[in-house]
Amino acid sequence: MIHPLSDVKSANIGEGTNIWQFCVVFPKARIGRNCNICANVLIENDVVIGDNVTVKSGVQLWDGLEIEDNVFIGPNVTFTNDLFPRSKVYPEKFERTVIKRGASIGANSTIIAGHTIGKNAMIGAGSIVTKDIPDNELWFGTPAKFVKKI
Repeated sequence: MIHPLSDVKSANIGEGTNIWQFCVVFPKARIGRNCNICANVLIENDVVIGDNVTVKSGVQLWDGLEIEDNVFIGPNVTFTNDLFPRSKVYPEKFERTVIKRGASIGANSTIIAGHTIGKNAMIGAGSIVTKDIPDNELWFGTPAKFVKKI
């Protein structure tokens, strides 16, 4: 289901995926099956989203982002893709960020470009991720720090 108040240009959307109102999806974006893309989400061209992913409202998914299956992205999570941004100056290639299978990212977290969040890892709400996060760990804070194995 694609809400009529969304602007979805991609044909690469899996069966059972819902895209709600006021979303923008660029033509080359790839979205898997059974995803829930909530209101006010922007998805650029060089973005790959796996199956069973939830992206809550107010999230922008920029070029260079790969999200594997069964990932939860909370409301207003911020991703970056350029470590040295300047207006009208674009890198030859954007940084790659990978969110591994089963990871969860809490509301209002910021994920600095070029990092991997491991399988089943959890990022606490409001955290700033400045490094790779190992599998099955909870990280929280500003900057995010290891809390415990999960």
